[in-house]
Amino acid sequence: MNNSSEQEIHYRLLKILTEEPRTSQREMARRTGISLGKTNCVLTELANKGIIKIKGFKSARYKIPYTYMLTPEGLEEKAKITLIFLKRKLFEYEEIKRQIKEIANEVENDKTIGFSVNDTLKALAKTQ
Repeated sequence: MNNSSEQEIHYRLLKILTEEPRTSQREMARRTGISLGKTNCVLTELANKGIIKIKGFKSARYKIPYTYMLTPEGLEEKAKITLIFLKRKLFEYEEIKRQIKEIANEVENDKTIGFSVNDTLKALAKTQ
């Protein structure tokens, strides 16, 4: 799992499973923004790696038929992925802050626009 988008999918699914182990695959797919088929594939991959355990219920005709539990290895993997995810998001945050300052300075230096950095940042804040 080298790809950062794959790591993000694993992170989001493991987070859901930690909070709500009886969530349906359809709901997991909706909440992560991936297809139901991709959700199934990732859950199968996580189970094959021993990160999660899937427990089925035979009498679950009108209920959610599976419970997904993180194994001890899964808890360790989730902690590792969470740290990687956090570091990446902090890097992205710092990069966006740098880009905003750069663009604001460009706007301030462009005399045809007539805005200062403060005016630009205030206008930007109003659009949110």
